[in-house]
Amino acid sequence: MKYLMLGVGAVLGLSAIAATAAAETPLMAPIHQFVDNFDKGDQKTAAMAFAPTGVVIVDEIPPYRWAGPHALQQWGKDIVATSGKEGLTEVMVTLGVATREDINGDSGYVVVPAVFSFKEKGTAKREAAQMVYTLKQLAGHWRITGWTWAAGTIQPAAAPAQ
Repeated sequence: MKYLMLGVGAVLGLSAIAATAAAETPLMAPIHQFVDNFDKGDQKTAAMAFAPTGVVIVDEIPPYRWAGPHALQQWGKDIVATSGKEGLTEVMVTLGVATREDINGDSGYVVVPAVFSFKEKGTAKREAAQMVYTLKQLAGHWRITGWTWAAGTIQPAAAPAQ
């Protein structure tokens, strides 16, 4: 039994390593740079993941679409305003392992599951979603050119993701 448990632990450990390795593919690196740093409140480092020529963002908050070289900054302001208006705190996005990654020359496409965790007026909630990213390789580095948040239904935090 002890060896069975060690074997199960080893398999789970290797699965965790494989998931981490899969998350750090060349296309996922700028996506993590954006999401992880935005979650930490470091908008400057998050913005470095984007193409300098601009981006297109589609999200579930009004006005729902932002485009151009200042799209990220305007979206960030709108997120903060909406969060304050709706009483959202402790907001965080957690990315899963990409379910699709395509590279065609210097263009990339990624679909990744995500969970938005937050408190709404003190009540813990979560929203499972899919994020779709487009990327462009510029000067040897992948940069985000667009992303979309395809939201699920908001659930209590203890509810399983849909």
